[in-house]
Amino acid sequence: MNSSRAFKILSRPSLSCSVSVRCISTPSREATQSALIHGQRRYSKAQTISRRTSHQRLRYKPNSGVNMSTRSGHRVPIEPQRVDAPLTQAATFLVVTVADTPEATSTVRSVLSDIDGLAKNVAIRDLSAAFACTVGIGSEVWDRVTRTPRPAELHPFRAIHGQTHTAVATPGDLLFHIRAERRDLCFEFERQLLDALGDAVAVVDETVGFRYFDVRDLLGFVDGTANPVGPAVPASVLVAEEDTSAAGGSYVVVQKYVHDVKAWNGLTTEQQEAIIGRKKLDNVELDDAAAGQQQSHKSLATIEDENGDEHDILRDNMPFGSPGSGQFGTYFIGYSRRLWVIEKMLERMFIGDPPGLHDRILDFSTPLTGTAFFVPSSDVLQRLDAD
Repeated sequence: MNSSRAFKILSRPSLSCSVSVRCISTPSREATQSALIHGQRRYSKAQTISRRTSHQRLRYKPNSGVNMSTRSGHRVPIEPQRVDAPLTQAATFLVVTVADTPEATSTVRSVLSDIDGLAKNVAIRDLSAAFACTVGIGSEVWDRVTRTPRPAELHPFRAIHGQTHTAVATPGDLLFHIRAERRDLCFEFERQLLDALGDAVAVVDETVGFRYFDVRDLLGFVDGTANPVGPAVPASVLVAEEDTSAAGGSYVVVQKYVHDVKAWNGLTTEQQEAIIGRKKLDNVELDDAAAGQQQSHKSLATIEDENGDEHDILRDNMPFGSPGSGQFGTYFIGYSRRLWVIEKMLERMFIGDPPGLHDRILDFSTPLTGTAFFVPSSDVLQRLDAD
């Protein structure tokens, strides 16, 4: 799956930071992609991060009271619950279920409460690798794991049945979105994490993603153009006054798509562009089709409310696959302030608008998984082992 609205992103530069050891001031991951495509750069706050004037490198300030620096002067780039961390060269998407026992619940609470400590243990090995891990908690285990009020929209992922294609719903209690510029750091963090969790969890899905050329998916199109930038990021991603007990958190939906690349490559470039809604080479947006006609992926993934206001989500999709095994895919991961926005996007894609005219990218892209989670603030995670 792909396009301006469902798969894309990238980023890089850095900021000056003078807060605590948990501060990570690397820019949000679509900054580089934004610069690449629109000539924009964005730097955003994620939960506990303050904005600072941009610089080319992250600088350690002696007066910051932090005693963690390296020969390069880099601070430890760690913010475990930062949903807008930079898009990196490598990522691991790990989904697990939690055993239904008091012992398993206790283990999970303990591990999640110290997830930033585990992240530091790995990130310290290469401070320039932009390591980050974001944790999502599913509806089925929210009450027993967090013992906090449920986010207003949190519920299990609902399968969507169109006339031709289905968005399947699959199990998943915890999501670990692990990112770094180095694959070995993702590997090491996952190893230590699963060692700590032990028999308390069972792995449902593990997908290793990679950045592909200039943030393209394996269908050949730039992925992530529609992501919000600047002040629109927290407004689109972070829950606020509408649900005070969940404030600072974010909903996240994941789907693992596999592509029929042979069939896709059998289309002409013009046919592919009509399906996606953008030019393949330069990513230029094509005009929307007339109402009632077959809409492009770009158009179907554009969501407006009853007042005509458009709602964005933040995607951190990554390609995955193995040519030797004939697997080519895109791991869709979308963060949103409102779960209904992603749900409506998927309904428009699988059912169609008008109904019956589904997103034609689904003729070449099949979802193998579908799960929803809520990403609580860092403070919520840190308090889990206090009870």
